[in-house]
Amino acid sequence: MIGKTDTGQAMKLLIVEDEIKTGEYLKQGLSEAGYVVDLARNGMDGYHLAMTEPYDLLILDVMLPDVNGWWILKSLREAGKEAPVLFLTASDSVDDRVKGLELGADDYLVKPFAFAELLARVRTLLRRGAVPATELYLSIGDLELDLARHRVSRGGRHIRLTAKEFSLLELLVRRQGEVLPRSLIASQVWDMNFDSDTNVIDVAIRRLRGKVDDHFEPKLIQTIRGMGYMIDLPDDNT
Repeated sequence: MIGKTDTGQAMKLLIVEDEIKTGEYLKQGLSEAGYVVDLARNGMDGYHLAMTEPYDLLILDVMLPDVNGWWILKSLREAGKEAPVLFLTASDSVDDRVKGLELGADDYLVKPFAFAELLARVRTLLRRGAVPATELYLSIGDLELDLARHRVSRGGRHIRLTAKEFSLLELLVRRQGEVLPRSLIASQVWDMNFDSDTNVIDVAIRRLRGKVDDHFEPKLIQTIRGMGYMIDLPDDNT
């Protein structure tokens, strides 16, 4: 059900936006869409709310009067807060998108935007999808994905992933042994057309590899030069 968790409770969102009209507009629209919405008008208030309240999604403006959205996101991720984050930004530069991705952002929306687009992005980030009882887990080697709880472990060790990182890993594992071009990854995980001038996909793979491969053997995520990426066990481990 739109705006509801699996237990029937309304999903709770936090908006951190210093522009009064924009903040109120978003709060009203999302409330009418069935969500419980809190609104913070500066970065520190938003940070404290995000640290103390259980939110299903955060909508952060990048430019705030005190601390910026980058700092809030970095601090939340370091504290183990894994709620998806949608950035609102006046800049569509590749550098900004890469920076946010490296810090653990899940999506971007460039101002000005239509509310319908924001609502679609929110629903996409919140959508967990009904997981069939016969498909609760995916695995490759000692890497395991819990689809219902969006948790990942390798060798029995829990690995913290953002919502986008989990979606990227799930795509790779579902298509184990298949080389996935960047264009497919962009459309499946970010729901966007691939821009050959951006390295957003490469940054995402690098972050994911750092979490699920760097401290483990064997290495699973493979770069196929000039083609894309795939996940597979090395031949001597199949």
